[in-house]
Amino acid sequence: MKSASDVPIIQTFGLSKRYRQTTAVDEISLRVEPGQVFGFLGPNGAGKTTTIGLLLGIINPSGGRFRLFGGESAAELHAARRRIGATLEYPNFYPYLSGRDNLRIVADVKGLDSKEIDRVLDLVGLGRRAKQKFKAYSLGMKQRLALGATMLGDPELIILDEPANGLDPEGMREIREIIRGLGERGKTIFLSSHLLSEVERTCTHVAIIQHGRIVRQDSVADVTSHGVAGLRSADLAALETAVAEYPAAQWVKRRGDRVVAELDDGDLAALNEWLVGRGIHVSHLVFEARSLEDVFMEATGVADIGEPTDGSSGRDERRMGEVP
Repeated sequence: MKSASDVPIIQTFGLSKRYRQTTAVDEISLRVEPGQVFGFLGPNGAGKTTTIGLLLGIINPSGGRFRLFGGESAAELHAARRRIGATLEYPNFYPYLSGRDNLRIVADVKGLDSKEIDRVLDLVGLGRRAKQKFKAYSLGMKQRLALGATMLGDPELIILDEPANGLDPEGMREIREIIRGLGERGKTIFLSSHLLSEVERTCTHVAIIQHGRIVRQDSVADVTSHGVAGLRSADLAALETAVAEYPAAQWVKRRGDRVVAELDDGDLAALNEWLVGRGIHVSHLVFEARSLEDVFMEATGVADIGEPTDGSSGRDERRMGEVP
């Protein structure tokens, strides 16, 4: 018999959602283990929020099945969702109520006492601003309050949809530290995002979704473990064109003052010899650590993760509010 620690927190089997002629989620299979900070990464319109809606029971699947905490019957899923805290991309709060009063409403729905409110306000750094009206909060404070609402009741699984979206660097740092702190406390976190650098700095594991399909799933350490070639020359445009023609180059991209490329064989000497033969002399040629951006580009061919993948306006589903 498996122990509780051996049972995946989230497991999907060919999970799908179709809207008439549009397939938002296309037979995805995910596995999220206890204690992971799991990044669900994809361009706008890829199906991230639809997947979360399916897991939370807000959206009914068109096909496939899933388990939460090992259970998949209607009764088991209902019980499992009581162990989940979730917030979607656009949290709904009352603008003329204070942060504390907004959390009090959520706590009442969950049957919690006021001690829980004070605990989470301190955790998200809003203890001193608890009496301020929500409408006066900065975007970062609003996102932290949404995290606080998610954490009421000390859930075992925390699901976050784009928690750092629209924030300035300081706001991103604050959200990142809160999420890391939750992970260090042993919480399992399922985090959807299109912010590659934030996922790389925050998450332990990642799945990349494009056009509703999972195209890569692994630990962040594993997907970024292989290096890429970094090159510089006097003429970057000519260098980029030449490297793109190199037979062993999987993909090539301009990044700042250099060109980076994924090589099949990892043979820098052979690449350099090939470039010299074409009259291109490089001033810099080294292996560099591969970023999650490199992995994403390799898996999807999408250079700008912020662009919709389906020609839409960028949202892959209808707007949904904060889930108590």
